[in-house]
Amino acid sequence: MRILYGVNPVRELLRAGGGDLSELWLAEGGSRAAAFAELERLGRGAGAKVRTAPRQKLDRLAGTDRHQGVVAVVADFRYAALDGLLAAAAASGRAPLLVLLDGVEDPHNLGAVIRSAHALGAHGVVIPKDRAVGVTPAAAKASAGAVERCPVARVTNVAKTIADLKDAGVWSIALAADGDRLLGELDLRGPTALVLGSEGEGLRPLVRKTCDLSARIPMTGELDSLSVSASAAVALYEAARQRRA
Repeated sequence: MRILYGVNPVRELLRAGGGDLSELWLAEGGSRAAAFAELERLGRGAGAKVRTAPRQKLDRLAGTDRHQGVVAVVADFRYAALDGLLAAAAASGRAPLLVLLDGVEDPHNLGAVIRSAHALGAHGVVIPKDRAVGVTPAAAKASAGAVERCPVARVTNVAKTIADLKDAGVWSIALAADGDRLLGELDLRGPTALVLGSEGEGLRPLVRKTCDLSARIPMTGELDSLSVSASAAVALYEAARQRRA
């Protein structure tokens, strides 16, 4: 079982069907009566046990006081398979657009990337099983519920996954501050995987070498790079812009 907290993440879970929800806890009192009423209605409709309790109990359940008065007990997160992401792209009639993360350790960054991926039309996010954060409660909250809408696949080896994508006709683009080309110069309308590295070290050399191309985001300020979540959002927007055009 896992814990999910926050108004938007729990609402999105319920709007997506809420089949994995077993218990919904709402804080007593407070100023969110309308939001809580909707969550209670949806929770009961999903067959969950809906309970109220003092905020202190919710603090203990969530392991944080940033739960906004809403805590859900849910089945373990179900990761997608890489083949499932490609199948979803084929079913959509659009060229695959994926985000691969190499060693991202901050759950807030992961959640923000998932949120951008869902908002900007990506077919999913791929993360490694080892030395990287998974879909934790903090990541789910940072995604504002997008983890319930955007498939996330977990793979054993990022470099091998890039090679497998190449065999499937998907081009991988390494995003780095010293990338060979400007991002806007690349054609992102075809099958594309945007590959981003960890917060501190960036992409590992083997992962970058395995990618087909490398690209950089043009910077005009004194800083030479963006956070991984901001870089992903910019790259996804450029892909979405080109595909709309």
